[in-house]
Amino acid sequence: MLTSVVEAAPRPAYRSYRTSVARVRRLTPTFTRVTFTGHDLDGFGTAGLDQRVKVVLPNAAGFAHFPDGDDWYRAWRELPAEQRNPFRTYTVRAVRPAEREVDIDFALHGDLGPASAWAGAAAPGDEIVLIGPDELSPDRTSGIDFRPGAVETVLLAGDETAAPAICAILEQLPRDAAGIAIIEVPHPDDAIDVRAPEGVEVRWLARAAGDAHGDRLIPVVRDWVARSCTPDDELAPSEAALALADAERADPDDGPLWDVPEGRSLDGDCYAWLAGEATVITTLRRFLVREARLDRRRVAFMGYWRRGRAELE
Repeated sequence: MLTSVVEAAPRPAYRSYRTSVARVRRLTPTFTRVTFTGHDLDGFGTAGLDQRVKVVLPNAAGFAHFPDGDDWYRAWRELPAEQRNPFRTYTVRAVRPAEREVDIDFALHGDLGPASAWAGAAAPGDEIVLIGPDELSPDRTSGIDFRPGAVETVLLAGDETAAPAICAILEQLPRDAAGIAIIEVPHPDDAIDVRAPEGVEVRWLARAAGDAHGDRLIPVVRDWVARSCTPDDELAPSEAALALADAERADPDDGPLWDVPEGRSLDGDCYAWLAGEATVITTLRRFLVREARLDRRRVAFMGYWRRGRAELE
């Protein structure tokens, strides 16, 4: 008698969690921390760093039509437009499996986006769905873009939308790490207390009236890199040409602006992680690769949003 063996499907990296708001805490004029609770959050992934998750927001029907299966995104796309719940991408700030709690920090910008509008009015008991990592999945580190390998110095730079990810990374760096985190924010009181390694400077830059995004961030990053990062002069000409061409193609108006080098161990001087408004991040990335001559494999950059455009799903 023949017996067929059916292999179990691999456990997905991400799954949906039905949660509710446990607490809301206003951290600064811009940042609000929402703590979510749910019966199965004891299985929420704990790999940390800049772990990305989806916050699914209620619509007129709540979550009556939102699909819970492994292939939720395909099922969501097949729904009629009026039944689709909006969702946005955020970074996990902290996970406490024993308490079945997850913290997410929101950068509020009024009612200009659905997530900001929701977070600004969030109250204990409000229901929400999180699409997050499964601790039991072999791919639970999917969605983590901070992959420095072996480097001597780290540079973290971004605006208020990147601040939660930067703070989460800082608190999980090795205690002997060295480098700097440069964060541009809207308000002088937006600096968040963060447990950074002693050798990593944390610099908060508040925009003045009339400043555009990047006006404070770009010159500070350029100055620090000029003084602290050694150029990768050992790059072969073909690699240097490829790096330059790739930087020139990083146009924020031409598709997603997102390039995260694989987590290769590159012994060397400096690794840069950049996130925030797309035009600003493009400018910084071009400077690092073209002028400062950093190996492009040492520069992770993520355009979280684009000036003048609605949030994208």
